[in-house]
Amino acid sequence: MKRTIYEAEHEAFRETVKDYIERELVPNHEKWEAERLVDRSAYVAAGKYGLIGFNMPEEYGGGGSDDFRFNAIIDEEIAKAGVHGPALSLHNDVVGPYFKHLTNDEQKKRWLPGITSGETIIAVAMTEPGAGSDLAGIRTSAVRDGDDWIINGSKTFISSGINCDLVVVVARTDPEAGHKGFSLFVVERGMEGFTRGRKLDKMGLHSQDTAELHFENVRVPHANLLGQEGRGFYHLMQNLPSERLSIAISAIAGARAVFQETLQYAKDRKAFGQPIGSFQHNRFLLAEMETELDVTENYIDRCLRGVVDGELTAVEAAKAKWWATETAKKIVDNCVQLHGGYGYMMEYRVARAYVDGRIQTIFGGTTEIMKEIIGRDLGL
Repeated sequence: MKRTIYEAEHEAFRETVKDYIERELVPNHEKWEAERLVDRSAYVAAGKYGLIGFNMPEEYGGGGSDDFRFNAIIDEEIAKAGVHGPALSLHNDVVGPYFKHLTNDEQKKRWLPGITSGETIIAVAMTEPGAGSDLAGIRTSAVRDGDDWIINGSKTFISSGINCDLVVVVARTDPEAGHKGFSLFVVERGMEGFTRGRKLDKMGLHSQDTAELHFENVRVPHANLLGQEGRGFYHLMQNLPSERLSIAISAIAGARAVFQETLQYAKDRKAFGQPIGSFQHNRFLLAEMETELDVTENYIDRCLRGVVDGELTAVEAAKAKWWATETAKKIVDNCVQLHGGYGYMMEYRVARAYVDGRIQTIFGGTTEIMKEIIGRDLGL
């Protein structure tokens, strides 16, 4: 089905993204996968291509755009290519908005130029060993000490945890205030007491580093408080709908690419004297997947229009996130089956997509949490 969400300027931008992927990511992807770490130069290159910072203010070197469709195009093309090197969606869609919307003028001058150029890599630290989807279980604390805050605690599953120069840390500043007791702090590389633990050995997405972070009496100046004290939980909630939509976009774009490759494989691969796609079961399965992709893309495009118009709700984003990721998981699994033994070989795109995509129903809020959000909205 022809998609109508994008205009000529977006499609021109898509060609720039494709060029960046072909020149900067594809030649280095296998090396980064083996080393379990992407080279920082990939972020700087993205900055030069205008793929980082396009949504930051022009006075700090950005493009000044508020059109989330540009974010979506980057997410789509990287997912289609299957080369998950630099975490551009994390940089642009997840963490970047905190620095764009919550910083004061002094903080903007300090941080935005580097973020915009790709020289400063950013991350957000929410998840803890004992607190995943339940943010209320966060134990990392920040205690005021004069003009500073003293942070203690540990975080885990932090994307870009090894490479990051600035990390937005969610900490409890008032143990008695419930959801009003959290604040956000920017911890900088080199601050005493801030250490990086293990580079975690993940099932997939090997080139994107994920790490444990530790904070032992880290003294952070009050000038590094991000947003308002006690409003950390609300700041996080404001950005979650677009973050979840970003995951949905990547999931279904990646699944579409794997489906297209599998469709061609089903036409070329022969068994019992005929293409495997011509067997009724396989033909019906391919028909189902094509339908599921079209229907899901249409809902995602509707949500994308909602972001552009400033109308996307948390419930709509939760629907997009759980449905798109679960649908993508099912489609890729079917594609592995259609490939037979070859689908289990990592030299085939479908096998890599199987392990790389499995996290999508978990991070950004699990499928179960998404259904909880929707169920509560139903008054249940």
